[in-house]
Amino acid sequence: MRSRQLPPLLLALASAADAFAPAAHRQPLSPAAASATTDTTEVGSLTVPSVGCGTIAWSSDDGRPGPELEELVSTARARGGAFFDTGERYGSHAKTALGMGWGETESLVAKLLRDADAAENMDSDAPRPVVATKFTPSPWRTTAKSVVEACEESRKRLGVESIDLYQIQMPDIVKPLKFLGFDKTYDAAYWDGLAECYHQGLVKNVGVSNYGPTLVTECHEHLAKRGVPLASNQIAYSLIGRHNGAQQTLNRCNELGVKVLAYYPFAMGLLTGKYTSQMPELSAEDALTSSLSTSRRSDLERKDLERYAKGDGKSVPTGGVAPLLRTMERIAQDNDATVAQVALNYILCKGALPIPGARTSAQLVDNLGALGWRLSDREVSEMETVADNLGFSFDGAGFKRSDGKFVGYGVEKWSLT
Repeated sequence: MRSRQLPPLLLALASAADAFAPAAHRQPLSPAAASATTDTTEVGSLTVPSVGCGTIAWSSDDGRPGPELEELVSTARARGGAFFDTGERYGSHAKTALGMGWGETESLVAKLLRDADAAENMDSDAPRPVVATKFTPSPWRTTAKSVVEACEESRKRLGVESIDLYQIQMPDIVKPLKFLGFDKTYDAAYWDGLAECYHQGLVKNVGVSNYGPTLVTECHEHLAKRGVPLASNQIAYSLIGRHNGAQQTLNRCNELGVKVLAYYPFAMGLLTGKYTSQMPELSAEDALTSSLSTSRRSDLERKDLERYAKGDGKSVPTGGVAPLLRTMERIAQDNDATVAQVALNYILCKGALPIPGARTSAQLVDNLGALGWRLSDREVSEMETVADNLGFSFDGAGFKRSDGKFVGYGVEKWSLT
């Protein structure tokens, strides 16, 4: 059952009263107690809501955000849930595929926040929006200076004096000429670049993405010698995405004091059951099958996700993710939560901060509903056991992988080792 977060004194009083109350009569806390302003996490020097908001799916062909994104940002600010994760490489799908659109989403995020400032009279005590962005390793970027220059451009697009959290998007794996022997990596140069950005005041905190235990340890030590703390490591992590080094990476980061930011927390929608509320006669697993048939995803992505959802009797046993969804649905009902909120809360219980994507205010509000309470150890263990017995691990769909990136000439992979 869910365990709500309260100030220490109130928590002690509530626990004492709860111990003598019949289970059926225990009352949930008010919505205010579950606010994102009270369920927060430290990421370096930042205090952020314990669930972030990914922006990779945000786009605007004419540079003007639509009303859905405007409402989302307004809601996030009002509810203390304004922790946005973006990147210099994020942009509309067409431009990104053609190697264009750099900085598009950064500019969009900045405009949305500026417009929200102009339109709303926010309480001076309200948490300030936090924006994290990313540097993208590329073949022409081989020096620390290239990181500093890219950081300057991101800072200007975001319209800030200092970026809250500046991350390296992935290890230096994009090597189009490696068949000719040109495969030298420049990770250490990028780390020096992060240190320069930090010491010049261009960024408040630095992080990395898709680094396994070995590389994150090397980076942590390298930066420490420059007097720079490593704040975060963003990796794919979910109930069905704990294998292939993800759990070992989380464990190592927890040891180092590096906060893990978890992308793909829903395994690209497999763990949401988000359409169940619209079609109450369907179970979460049936709703998933229905939603995939009408999804806006590419044919290749949809094919892979259907394989996970139903199983193919080969790489994914028949039945797919259904046994886990049934367990999650029951636990969600026990906690007066949605299946998606259970998926996010599980990640919180493991010591990571999920970064689910959201394009609408309704999606954001549902995501923030994972805050202010925690699953029990028994519920966490039960879901892990069911997930481990599925016989497969989620590693992405289509060209969107948890262990690699489509880079134009093919897919380059990294390993969380």
